[in-house]
Amino acid sequence: MGSHWVRPYPPGTGRWLVIVWEAVALALLTWASIRQFDLIGHGMRAVAVVLAAVWVIGAWRIIQHGVYVSSEGVLIRGLLRSRSMRWRDIAGVHLHQATRRVGRWELQRDTTVLIERHDGATVNTELWAQGVDFHARPKLFRAVYQEIRRRHQAAAG
Repeated sequence: MGSHWVRPYPPGTGRWLVIVWEAVALALLTWASIRQFDLIGHGMRAVAVVLAAVWVIGAWRIIQHGVYVSSEGVLIRGLLRSRSMRWRDIAGVHLHQATRRVGRWELQRDTTVLIERHDGATVNTELWAQGVDFHARPKLFRAVYQEIRRRHQAAAG
């Protein structure tokens, strides 16, 4: 699928908070590692460079994380892997109210967007109503869901 991918929503401020939080945590880890192992000179620089590289790669993946659409299909970019599907392989796009059982109680979790394939399998997207992109923007969550459904229906004919 060599088409132009577009994320139908801007990243939320929660992403930037996560990136800053990770920078602070890795800076503390660097400091603690240097102090714990009494690193000086090249050892200190090596630890700092390795952890800075980990942060840059992680921050880039967090920024790119999300759901992208094109005229040919949908691309789901996760933190560790990405997955693309053609519209013709998708049977439907649905909202799903997740629940979890704790003992005898059933706790209602959050609303997510699920993609149902023609073979009956479901694919969880990275879109959920209380996530870092939509926590304070519930109307945007609904609009993104509708946009993905609209694109799927247009491709299905």
